[in-house]
Amino acid sequence: MKQAFLALTLGLGTAVGHGAAAKAGNCADRDIVIARLAEGYGESRQSVGLGTNSAVIETFASLETGTWTITVTTPEGITCLVASGQAFERVDEAPAPAGVGL
Repeated sequence: MKQAFLALTLGLGTAVGHGAAAKAGNCADRDIVIARLAEGYGESRQSVGLGTNSAVIETFASLETGTWTITVTTPEGITCLVASGQAFERVDEAPAPAGVGL
Protein backbone atom coordinates (compact mmCIF):
# COMPACT_ATOMS: atom_id res chain seq x y z
CA MET A 1 0.00 0.00 0.00
CA LYS A 2 2.78 2.37 0.97
CA GLN A 3 4.61 1.77 -2.32
CA ALA A 4 1.43 2.30 -4.32
CA PHE A 5 0.74 5.55 -2.46
CA LEU A 6 4.32 6.72 -3.05
CA ALA A 7 4.10 5.90 -6.75
CA LEU A 8 0.79 7.75 -6.99
CA THR A 9 2.24 10.74 -5.14
CA LEU A 10 5.31 10.89 -7.38
CA GLY A 11 3.21 10.56 -10.51
CA LEU A 12 0.92 13.34 -9.32
CA GLY A 13 3.93 15.44 -8.39
CA THR A 14 5.33 15.11 -11.87
CA ALA A 15 2.01 16.07 -13.42
CA VAL A 16 1.57 19.05 -11.10
CA GLY A 17 5.15 20.14 -11.59
CA HIS A 18 4.68 20.37 -15.32
CA GLY A 19 1.19 21.87 -15.30
CA ALA A 20 -0.77 23.50 -12.51
CA ALA A 21 2.19 24.38 -10.29
CA ALA A 22 3.90 26.22 -13.10
CA LYS A 23 0.74 28.22 -13.79
CA ALA A 24 0.30 28.98 -10.08
CA GLY A 25 3.73 30.62 -9.88
CA ASN A 26 5.28 27.89 -7.73
CA CYS A 27 8.28 27.49 -10.04
CA ALA A 28 11.67 29.18 -10.46
CA ASP A 29 15.25 28.36 -11.41
CA ARG A 30 16.47 25.45 -9.27
CA ASP A 31 19.24 27.47 -7.61
CA ILE A 32 16.72 30.07 -6.39
CA VAL A 33 14.30 27.47 -5.01
CA ILE A 34 17.06 25.53 -3.22
CA ALA A 35 18.45 28.71 -1.68
CA ARG A 36 15.02 29.78 -0.42
CA LEU A 37 14.35 26.37 1.11
CA ALA A 38 17.72 26.44 2.87
CA GLU A 39 17.62 30.04 4.04
CA GLY A 40 13.92 30.32 4.84
CA TYR A 41 13.24 26.89 6.30
CA GLY A 42 16.63 25.27 6.99
CA GLU A 43 15.74 22.46 4.59
CA SER A 44 18.29 20.33 2.78
CA ARG A 45 17.85 17.52 0.28
CA GLN A 46 16.87 14.23 1.89
CA SER A 47 15.99 12.13 -1.16
CA VAL A 48 16.08 12.23 -4.95
CA GLY A 49 14.57 10.15 -7.75
CA LEU A 50 13.90 10.27 -11.46
CA GLY A 51 10.29 10.74 -12.58
CA THR A 52 8.61 10.67 -15.96
CA ASN A 53 9.99 12.80 -18.79
CA SER A 54 13.38 12.92 -17.00
CA ALA A 55 11.99 15.12 -14.21
CA VAL A 56 13.96 15.01 -10.95
CA ILE A 57 11.79 14.53 -7.84
CA GLU A 58 13.39 15.68 -4.58
CA THR A 59 12.39 15.84 -0.95
CA PHE A 60 13.89 18.63 1.16
CA ALA A 61 13.46 18.73 4.93
CA SER A 62 14.73 20.24 8.13
CA LEU A 63 15.60 17.62 10.71
CA GLU A 64 15.46 20.35 13.38
CA THR A 65 12.04 21.86 12.66
CA GLY A 66 10.39 18.96 10.81
CA THR A 67 9.29 21.01 7.80
CA TRP A 68 9.48 19.30 4.40
CA THR A 69 9.00 20.17 0.73
CA ILE A 70 8.69 18.01 -2.39
CA THR A 71 9.92 19.53 -5.65
CA VAL A 72 9.97 18.55 -9.32
CA THR A 73 12.76 19.85 -11.56
CA THR A 74 12.44 19.78 -15.34
CA PRO A 75 15.39 18.91 -17.59
CA GLU A 76 15.60 22.66 -18.32
CA GLY A 77 16.38 23.40 -14.65
CA ILE A 78 13.01 24.83 -13.61
CA THR A 79 11.96 23.64 -10.14
CA CYS A 80 8.34 23.57 -9.00
CA LEU A 81 7.03 23.16 -5.46
CA VAL A 82 4.62 20.25 -5.37
CA ALA A 83 3.85 19.73 -1.67
CA SER A 84 5.03 20.80 1.76
CA GLY A 85 4.23 20.03 5.35
CA GLN A 86 5.43 19.37 8.87
CA ALA A 87 6.53 16.49 11.09
CA PHE A 88 9.21 15.10 8.74
CA GLU A 89 10.90 12.03 10.14
CA ARG A 90 13.78 10.15 8.57
CA VAL A 91 13.01 6.42 8.31
CA ASP A 92 15.45 3.76 7.23
CA GLU A 93 13.44 0.59 6.84
CA ALA A 94 14.29 -2.65 5.13
CA PRO A 95 11.97 -3.48 2.23
CA ALA A 96 8.96 -5.60 3.20
CA PRO A 97 8.85 -9.12 1.74
CA ALA A 98 6.73 -9.42 -1.41
CA GLY A 99 3.02 -9.49 -0.64
CA VAL A 100 3.37 -8.09 2.89
CA GLY A 101 1.66 -4.82 3.78
CA LEU A 102 -0.26 -4.47 0.53
